[in-house]
Amino acid sequence: MNKRAKIALGTWSWGTGPAGGDTVFGNNLTDEQMKAVFDAAINSGLNIWDTAAVYGMGSSEIALGNLVRQHPRNKLIISTKFTPQIADESASQPIETMLEGSLQRLGVGEIDIYWIHNPHDIEKWTPGLIPLLKSGKIKQVGVSNHNLDQIKRVKEILGEAGFSISAVQNHYSILYRSSEDAGILDYCKKENISFFAYMVLEQGALSGRYNIQNQMPAGSGRAESYNQILPQLQVLTNAMKVIADAKGASVAQIAIAWAISKGTIPIIGATKVHHVTDAAAAASLKLSADEIAKIEQLSIDTGVNTKGAWENLMV
Repeated sequence: MNKRAKIALGTWSWGTGPAGGDTVFGNNLTDEQMKAVFDAAINSGLNIWDTAAVYGMGSSEIALGNLVRQHPRNKLIISTKFTPQIADESASQPIETMLEGSLQRLGVGEIDIYWIHNPHDIEKWTPGLIPLLKSGKIKQVGVSNHNLDQIKRVKEILGEAGFSISAVQNHYSILYRSSEDAGILDYCKKENISFFAYMVLEQGALSGRYNIQNQMPAGSGRAESYNQILPQLQVLTNAMKVIADAKGASVAQIAIAWAISKGTIPIIGATKVHHVTDAAAAASLKLSADEIAKIEQLSIDTGVNTKGAWENLMV
């Protein structure tokens, strides 16, 4: 597989309609905007793209696929997901059926990392990945939103066929460190499993852009989740800004650099060119042990819990 960048780019915001960027984030991206983001990523050396069949019910994959087709396939790492809840269980091979739809929408012949989106019925769905690994239609398997016992069980099932888990993708940020508390980060390091951190910026709440005076777009899913807790985050984001200013960086870059310092690959939702260039620059930022300790303590002091409604407890 291609050499991985330190940062992945997420395209949840690129989809529209149910579970799409317009309903969840309040975004409405044009083709031109998405192309500008994609081109900026290529120019910045960022080559990992993460999407899912359920994001906008395929529209995120279509939008990404339109751009993937214009670039050499061997320069990109494409990551998408099997979501059990939308599987066509009338199909003889539901996982393969969903995968084939993703391949068609993305315009590729194989997926570099194929994720089980959540731990719904591990015993039923995990074995369905094995023939796809054997065929080469998927190069590596990842699991998302799984706790440590579930990760170990998937690894065990795949191991019986000579395969393993290559990656874990969980919600992980300065504000939400349950995967660390549960020992998942340590386990991944021990087993040489890549840990991809999503919601590192907490849908913008840790970007430094939003505060009591400037709230998230009204009517969006993230506004409902975060606007009410923005006052509790002010001390934390103010401290992050002090650190950022001293380094000539942004608050968002501090959040990204923190995630990298913990040994994870952050997945950054990219809707603007500066999201890409800022993320790329964050990869070279270094935080001191004291800076990390300070923002981690301030995150605890906020008293907020940003666990998503779709997530199970890790501990």
